[in-house]
Amino acid sequence: MAENMSLAIDPRSGFCRSNSTFYSKRKPIPLPKNHSLDVTTFISARAHHGKVAFIDAATGRHLTFSELWRAVDSVATCLSDMGIRKGHVVLLLSPNSIFFPIVCLSVMSLGAIITTTNPLNTANEIGKQVADSKPVLAFTIPQLLPKLAGSTIPIVLLEDHLSSQAGEAKIVTTLHQMMKREPSGSRVRDRVNQDDTATLLYSSGTTGASKGVVSSHRNLIAMVQTVINRFSIEVGEKFICTVPMFHIYGLVAFATGLLASGSTVIVLSKFEMHDMLSTIEKYRETYLPLVPPILVAMVNAADQIRKKYDLSSLHSALSGGAPLSKEVIEGFLEKYPNVKILQGYGLTESTGIGASTDSLEESRKYGTAGMLSPSMEAKVVDPDSGKALNVNQTGELRLRGPSVMKGYFSNPEATTSTLDSDGWLRTGDLCYIDEDGFIFIVDRLKELIKYKGYQVNDPPNWLAFCTRDITNKQSESFDLWQVPPAELEALLLSHPEILDAAVIPFPDREVGQFPMAYVVRKPGSNLSETGVMDFVGRQVAPYKRIRKVAFVASIPKNPSGKILRKDLIKLATSKL
Repeated sequence: MAENMSLAIDPRSGFCRSNSTFYSKRKPIPLPKNHSLDVTTFISARAHHGKVAFIDAATGRHLTFSELWRAVDSVATCLSDMGIRKGHVVLLLSPNSIFFPIVCLSVMSLGAIITTTNPLNTANEIGKQVADSKPVLAFTIPQLLPKLAGSTIPIVLLEDHLSSQAGEAKIVTTLHQMMKREPSGSRVRDRVNQDDTATLLYSSGTTGASKGVVSSHRNLIAMVQTVINRFSIEVGEKFICTVPMFHIYGLVAFATGLLASGSTVIVLSKFEMHDMLSTIEKYRETYLPLVPPILVAMVNAADQIRKKYDLSSLHSALSGGAPLSKEVIEGFLEKYPNVKILQGYGLTESTGIGASTDSLEESRKYGTAGMLSPSMEAKVVDPDSGKALNVNQTGELRLRGPSVMKGYFSNPEATTSTLDSDGWLRTGDLCYIDEDGFIFIVDRLKELIKYKGYQVNDPPNWLAFCTRDITNKQSESFDLWQVPPAELEALLLSHPEILDAAVIPFPDREVGQFPMAYVVRKPGSNLSETGVMDFVGRQVAPYKRIRKVAFVASIPKNPSGKILRKDLIKLATSKL
């Protein structure tokens, strides 16, 4: 059966016509057969020759691997003595820190569940997550205590000193006190299975209320294997952690995955361009993980950066969050010729990487999100009919594999609408997969601009784009055209005078919605609104034309580089 299936799969695209499924072309990842295994034990048991696990970029303090694992055992012993058991939720509210992974790994080793949150969230937003996840314990720093005000959760401080911020907070101990504890091999420990829940990370909520994503130990183990098998990591490799550890990108790569390889992670508590560049120079990092806005900034300021900083140790830049255009990739390679670009695509719901480019050659498939990760399967489905589509046909991307989440926490309705009974995850991303197996994300399904067609003001060649006979005058019906903002954004970024751009739906009484562009001009440019509209209008179908332009100093984006379209829509419509 397996042999017949392999024969039915096109080796070039990975597509199997018999079940309309795309299979990963990468070598399958080996997964442990021992069902009674937690991710902490899995990582700590990996053999490697690494010495230093983490370095604090600001202070120079470091943790060797032996110190790290002793600390994990000590903290787990204390947590057990405090009554933390399998299934309990523990909240971690902290900026990046070399102690962040200790908390995560200790909690998960007991079968308890770690839930993280953004330190920039308001007390109200954090309160909603607390109310939903019901943590029995929280770890945080003194400066963030006010954001837990009103909560009765016992708190462990990640720092020894206590400021006036404490208020009425119920502080039970500090992490450093826990780390001094002699580990106990006889501590109470429940049997943890790979199917048990390990993490509860909350999605960004770009398509509605934020939801808790339930990931199992199996999901994290699969992602650890994906991370360490993706790179040919040699002794002495150093990664700088520029992305937030509370985010899935930071958690699976820097707080878990890379530990299994023996690499050293240098941790920035917060991102600042100078700090990042001077840290690379000081510690001779080899891998630079980042998001597209940072990469673009490095291109734009390359001449000043190269004069001031020695980045000669770098050999790879790892970009995630949004596909990079040809102009950005080639601009970066021109300025930093010794650094190759690798890209990744993933969701919190896929526990990180779902597709990636693993070489410069693959990244030069401009605009791609990469090829499917090892052991991952995909379908491209027509969002209206539900029909599975073929190579080079656009539809919603669905993923299935060992890293796909268990579901949404205490939300069966949302789980059922996102994860079907066969394990297929509806990503909400529109894409096509080409003849070589590369995924191209076109847009978010829910961000499409819905433009109602046949308007008398449109030029005659509009008729050539209609999908049905509009000469039938029996009704005044309209064609509903769906315009992907990302397609227009990519086109705008090819303009020599445009630095950045975002496209949103703008409400209109006659056509429903039309594309509006927010544009960041390059320094010295006098590009006009008409110039932008004419540039796009010459290259697209009439229904895709930009019909309104606003010039701004910058495009709002989240930490992973995704455009905050909701903010721009609110800005545009507030003036109506």
